Amino acid sequence: MKIAMIASESNPLIKTGGLADVVYSLSKELTIADDEVIIVLPLYQTIKNKKIALKKVTSYTVKMSWRAARVDVYHTSIDGISYYLLGNDQYFGRDSIYGDWDDGERFGFFTVAAKELFSHINFKPDVIHIHDWQVGMLPCIVKERPQENSYIKDCKFVLTIHNPAFQGLYDKVILGDFYNLNDELFFNGKVRFKGMDSTLKSGIVYADKITTVSPTHREELLTFDSSMGLSPVIRLREDDFIGILNGIDVDEFNPATDKKIAQTFNLRNYISGKNACKIDLMKRLGLSKIDRPLFSMVSRLTWQKGMDLVLAAAYALASNNDNVVILGSGEAKREQELEELRAKYPQNVAIYIGYNDTLAHQIYAGSDFFLMPSLFEPCGIGQMLAERYGTLPIVRRTGGLNDTVIGYNNENGDIANGFMFDIYSQDAFINTCLYARKVYDNKVVFKKMVRNALKTDNSWKKSAKLYQELYLKLIGAR
Repeated sequence: MKIAMIASESNPLIKTGGLADVVYSLSKELTIADDEVIIVLPLYQTIKNKKIALKKVTSYTVKMSWRAARVDVYHTSIDGISYYLLGNDQYFGRDSIYGDWDDGERFGFFTVAAKELFSHINFKPDVIHIHDWQVGMLPCIVKERPQENSYIKDCKFVLTIHNPAFQGLYDKVILGDFYNLNDELFFNGKVRFKGMDSTLKSGIVYADKITTVSPTHREELLTFDSSMGLSPVIRLREDDFIGILNGIDVDEFNPATDKKIAQTFNLRNYISGKNACKIDLMKRLGLSKIDRPLFSMVSRLTWQKGMDLVLAAAYALASNNDNVVILGSGEAKREQELEELRAKYPQNVAIYIGYNDTLAHQIYAGSDFFLMPSLFEPCGIGQMLAERYGTLPIVRRTGGLNDTVIGYNNENGDIANGFMFDIYSQDAFINTCLYARKVYDNKVVFKKMVRNALKTDNSWKKSAKLYQELYLKLIGAR
């Protein structure tokens, strides 16, 4: 099959969040399975600054109403995947990726430029797989104006919703101004949402299939309270809506070969290996209570990630002489509160504001428990990385956390690989952490759970196969 991934970010070229991991890892696994995959991205200044060897392959002009904008197309190949980078300095020659006042126009340009790309590079995809709101208008443009898009008019479209909170809401003027479409699409409701044009809703309405990043999150998106208001739209496409769990890159995150951790380990030597990693991590961070359990978190420090719960539990654990390590950045208020926590408990609390990839690997390998009490979590990657290194996640039963963690209940030690709670409250999370702390002292059960976590298969191989089946079903439906 020929598959085109169109997204606003992808590893290893540009990453701000989990979207980049998904686009790259899924493409890599599909390539291993002998599919021909290309990834189409904007050529951000950030990518240019990396001095990667890029070859210019073509240029062309796209029209957006009265605008005529030049597109310079560059190519590079990584892990068997062809990357096509669409350059225009007016839109992407800046340091920022998202959050600019003209994001609607920037990604409108990217959408129209991506639509025109395929004939210029002589690549006719069987499936065009788009991701999130940034390119959500693409199926609409092609299907509403097939005579102007004859090269790809027979392609099938898949939309993956990674985060329903970002809906691409703009004034209806963008239909004609950016996408050369008629306002009737707004007035008849096809793209109208919350009184504005929604590029995400457009993708939901016009894509041939819609996916999201876990089976549980699919069910959540069909309910109003958990869908950011999108459920009435998604329910109209319920039969075409599928939840496919994301995976992780098991080559990059492999405790048996990871050069970033103090001692590699596997199922044969995980007890000594994890202990060596824990001792090394605590010495690096200046923590002295080696005999106490280590609770950690690697995350954006935001309300979605349950930071109010994390802070309450961290105080309870630290006051009990247990260790807490948190790596991340986010809301200034939360960063300051974490600094105050460290100041109060310097011997057993370490805070790193920012991101450090090596330290992240060391935290996953050296911790006993991983904190992830998210308010909502479409899929989540941290809990799967923790399991990969035999660190037991403590999570709320939501989204992909529910699909990837088997909570211990005193009777299922043969399969449990973490701890779970339901009600989003400080008391519920603190009690679950204290329960995990109690299990830690039962070395027979604890070691068995660590082994279960290490054996958990969160690779992309299973997920990629499900996507392949979806693509083939679409192609067969022609």
